[in-house]
Amino acid sequence: MPRNAVQPLDKFFNVMSLVAIVGRPNVGKSTLFNRLVGQRQAIVDSTAGTTRDRHYGKTDWNGKEFSVIDTGGYTVNSDDIFEDDIRRQVMLAIDEADVILFLVEVSTGITDLDTLMADILRRTTKKVILVCNKVDNYDQIYSSHEFYKLGLGDPYCISSMSGSGTGDLMDAILEALPAETSAQYEDDLPRITIVGRPNVGKSSLTNALLGVERNIVTPVAGTTRDSIHTRYNKFGMDFYLVDTAGMRKKGKVTEDLEFYSVMRSIRAIENSDVCVLMLDAEQGLESQDLNIHNLIVRNRKGCVIVVNKWDLIEKGNNTMKEWREFLMKKLAPFNDIPIIFTSVLNKQRILEVLQTAVRVFQSRKRRIPTSEFNDYILPVIEETPPPSTKGKYIRIKYAMQLPTPTPQFAFFVNLPQYIKEPYRRFLENKIREQWDFSGVPMQLYFRAK
Repeated sequence: MPRNAVQPLDKFFNVMSLVAIVGRPNVGKSTLFNRLVGQRQAIVDSTAGTTRDRHYGKTDWNGKEFSVIDTGGYTVNSDDIFEDDIRRQVMLAIDEADVILFLVEVSTGITDLDTLMADILRRTTKKVILVCNKVDNYDQIYSSHEFYKLGLGDPYCISSMSGSGTGDLMDAILEALPAETSAQYEDDLPRITIVGRPNVGKSSLTNALLGVERNIVTPVAGTTRDSIHTRYNKFGMDFYLVDTAGMRKKGKVTEDLEFYSVMRSIRAIENSDVCVLMLDAEQGLESQDLNIHNLIVRNRKGCVIVVNKWDLIEKGNNTMKEWREFLMKKLAPFNDIPIIFTSVLNKQRILEVLQTAVRVFQSRKRRIPTSEFNDYILPVIEETPPPSTKGKYIRIKYAMQLPTPTPQFAFFVNLPQYIKEPYRRFLENKIREQWDFSGVPMQLYFRAK
């Protein structure tokens, strides 16, 4: 293949495994979701229909990482005006997932909705795990035998509220997951994903960089439906470029196809190294842009921000500087991100986008020798030690970079529980001053010596 060539990547691209939690309303799906991902992402309430959208999160068990999706309660003939939308989202989640957790409740037994849902799940080719929730004592374990009638195998008895039985459930999930779906690409090249809201110029940027009309471009939101993967090999750079569908607010996503598109865009972020977050200069920074930025940071991906349509903005002497300061303030605390102002239509600074993304990728892989790191950071700590708490002095004696795919650092402390967030940010800023980690999220851990 010629040096300046692009090639489709679909046969090389694999995604992280996806586990969907489904069931009728009020069986504890969101509680289980929060338990699995380790944080309260989904709202939990006794009111049926609280969850109307799908929530995504990541978890890992015994060293294997996978995505989890929480769905709204499956129901029919209810008074909820969102019933059809919720039911459609549940079906889409089932279709997209690798493993399905069918949640039922021990105290209410088998309901008509459980039977209806079981009929649907028995017809799918996906692996279905029957999970009997709210089993809080041994007597209720005997009651769970009723659920064998659903024809979905042995029920796993858990209490998502207390966590009882979830370890065995996680073992079963791992066993059911397909063999290593997060396989590597053809070779060890950067994976750069272009993300953002609809109509900010993602496909136009891809076409301009590739020099071919690879993707359809129209002013209609949602033109790009799937994530388009291409090998880019020009100007001494070699990486995989991914153009994704625009991610709108959940309330504005109405079509089935767009549900798929947003899900695949999220999974493209999960499987990328660096994300190029595109903004529209005319519309400014919107809440959905912040949501996408938070998704990038939560997944510990490198980030480059591109403000497109810069040619349409009326400029003064300090317009670019003011924009930069505004964006850094809004993106705090993680605001050490390269910001590039472009006009894709005029091909203004588009090559700089790629050069910056590759530099962020290299920074994300940066490894600092332990001796070099301690020679720099220990004098900084000695000059500005952690403030004492409850009359106790906090001493950091040693630090090192952990052998992880992304920059993570461990500090060994006599009293790690007393290290506060402001001091953690102080150390992070000092590390960033010394080494170029621009655009790369960083984790600092404090451990007992």
